Amino acid sequence: MRSALRGRAPGLVAERDLWDAGHRVVAGLDEVGRGAWAGPLTVGVVVPDRNRRITGVRDSKMLTEPEREALFDRITGWAEAWSVGHASNDECDDLGMSDAQRLAARRALDGLGVTVDRVLLDGNWDFVGGGRARTIVKGDATCLSIAAASVLAKVTRDRIMRDADGRYPGFGFAQSKGYPSPVHRAALAERGATGYHRRSWSFMHGLPSIGAPPRDRHGAPTRLF
Repeated sequence: MRSALRGRAPGLVAERDLWDAGHRVVAGLDEVGRGAWAGPLTVGVVVPDRNRRITGVRDSKMLTEPEREALFDRITGWAEAWSVGHASNDECDDLGMSDAQRLAARRALDGLGVTVDRVLLDGNWDFVGGGRARTIVKGDATCLSIAAASVLAKVTRDRIMRDADGRYPGFGFAQSKGYPSPVHRAALAERGATGYHRRSWSFMHGLPSIGAPPRDRHGAPTRLF
């Protein structure tokens, strides 16, 4: 492990507090992609295994891309249950970012296959609702289930954006993952928006489309992932 990561491991203190209070199924959630210009908003959820240890997990922002990729299978093999949910770029446009995040969280929780008693969230905003959530400022750095969820969300979304780079080369999606960068800005100015872009954002106004989202037989946008 890189020396910069030593001594910074998140733990299960918050999870154990909830387990000790009688909550059997506790899950950590985290999101990625809220500030991107292109691609989905993605939420990961992890139900940790209280009886098995896992090492090396950190907040996804602290890890390199190869480190996150290497952790993905270890986390999914360790977790009692896990899932990832998305709100597409079109849904981000149609719903707004707050409701899109709620939608992605609901899809992630619905995909678990188990009913969650309590949820741990990074930050101070409860985007799950229902009285089940506990928010933890800097939870992705201190809470193991949240950190693990951040890795799953980041890796899954990064893979989507690398695929997008193959569909729309020249926008730097493999490197920027849809966030603003000099290459991304230049490609937008020169070529217009792709089917992955969030067209409601102000910087998109007036840009032509070089790749409208695919449509189903009823004329509705279909998901790109």
